[in-house]
Amino acid sequence: MKADRRTALGLGAAAIAVAGGGLAYALNHEAPLPPGALGGADMARGHRLRDGGFPAPSSEEEVDLVIAGGGVAGLSAGWRLTDAGFSNFKLLELEDAVGGNARCGRNAVSAYPLGAHYLPVANREAKALRHLLRQLGVIIGDADGVPVYDPVQLCADLQERLFWQGRWQEGLIPRTGLTRRDREDLAAFDAQMKRFSSYVGTDGKPAFAVPMAYSSQEPHLRALDGQSFAEWLDAQGWHSPVLRAHVRYAMRDDYGTEPQHVSAWAGIHYFAGRRGWAANGAGENELTWPEGNGRLVGQLAGFFPGKIARGHIVHRVTREGDRVLVDSFDVAANRTVRTRARAAILAMPHFIATRVCPELGDAKAFSYAPWLIANVTVDHLPGGRGVPLAWDNVSSTSDSLGYVVATHQGPAAISEKTVLTWYLPLSNMEPAAARRLLVERSADEWKRIVRDDLLALHPELDGAIGAIELWRWGHAMIRPTPGFLDRGTTHQPAPPLFLAHSDLSGLSLFEEAHYHGVRAAEGAMTLLRHAHESLL
Repeated sequence: MKADRRTALGLGAAAIAVAGGGLAYALNHEAPLPPGALGGADMARGHRLRDGGFPAPSSEEEVDLVIAGGGVAGLSAGWRLTDAGFSNFKLLELEDAVGGNARCGRNAVSAYPLGAHYLPVANREAKALRHLLRQLGVIIGDADGVPVYDPVQLCADLQERLFWQGRWQEGLIPRTGLTRRDREDLAAFDAQMKRFSSYVGTDGKPAFAVPMAYSSQEPHLRALDGQSFAEWLDAQGWHSPVLRAHVRYAMRDDYGTEPQHVSAWAGIHYFAGRRGWAANGAGENELTWPEGNGRLVGQLAGFFPGKIARGHIVHRVTREGDRVLVDSFDVAANRTVRTRARAAILAMPHFIATRVCPELGDAKAFSYAPWLIANVTVDHLPGGRGVPLAWDNVSSTSDSLGYVVATHQGPAAISEKTVLTWYLPLSNMEPAAARRLLVERSADEWKRIVRDDLLALHPELDGAIGAIELWRWGHAMIRPTPGFLDRGTTHQPAPPLFLAHSDLSGLSLFEEAHYHGVRAAEGAMTLLRHAHESLL
């Protein structure tokens, strides 16, 4: 979520449609396609985990604590343990690279994200996150007790632009072509979101917080989770197509999900939950790097590099007395290793956790959004009528979410060559059908979709696209459908097992994964009687 997206954004009719697996090519789709690989999460390993048949353990090892999963939550757990001086742990990761959907790639032009690409300035309540950001040199001081952020790591101007009525304009709020009804509904919506943002419950907590665990538990607020965001908007009488397009964009941007499938609580949280606490007016900004949140996961892993075992498929987690047995298949050695531990943190999506640890029940109530990401290398910067190129560039005439510019930050911004990271959530299909489409549609077809979408905005890039690298996320993020507030709390196991993943929040945000990683690490250390001062 970017700062301007908390205010009104009107989007015109979509130029492309993914529903039903079809898409109209606006340009000549017979033109030669640029080179580029089709990548994604390791489906072969994932399917092997699904199908089972792993060999029995051929060796054993012992450790105080195992972390199963090397996404943001697992890495945050490892960071917290290391920060507290706890060293007898091991992290097992299925993939050859850690980071989950915050991973990144690199080519000769630039590093670039393969998913998550920014982190908003932290809320006051995000104490553990601020502690991390200070260690990483992102927060560099204080001004009258308020955090000061490194300006180099804050998003530089121009931050955002919108293609609207044939021109690029600064920001994501349309300024022309609005009806009286549009303006009235947009103003009423904005005023209501500001009221939600400033409201403090009788329990002394903000109505909507980040991390969401610090949100008020007042019943009338939690009751919002019983309906969809679209239903809530209907009840307010707000039917402006410009407002509805704005809401749709926002829900697809953060949740990969259409408004009619998003909980009203989660929808409002998008607009009312961010209150960045920073000096010099930086609270509305976000942190970003060429590789996106790949910068953060790389730094987290750097705190304990010798304790990470990549290419280990955790396929069975059971209890034995007061111990936990974790069986993992070492892909390189082609054997199963059994790790005996005093505690274990399952830092993995819930649909995987329930497969490897059946005592957790099932994950039928959890739903995941599929995405396609494309990193497009171009020989010169995009242009267009109106304001110049921004970090985030959104079109009102496309069903994609536009693109971010990898070289926007730092000295590389002056380079003519760049990488454009293009995003498409397949939200207007049932998730299972969208996952099949991700697999069945050929790389060439996806490349045509990406190329034609960019060339519809930027005809000047015709002949300048050097490569299109595709990345598929079948289970990119948890979908906060109605009723999600209770789902994460009903699946918590008894110690010495701990869960840590953004799934538990129902919001696939860095802050939520970090919170759950820290919470699980602190719970495990308390169980193991390791002295530490809580950051939560």
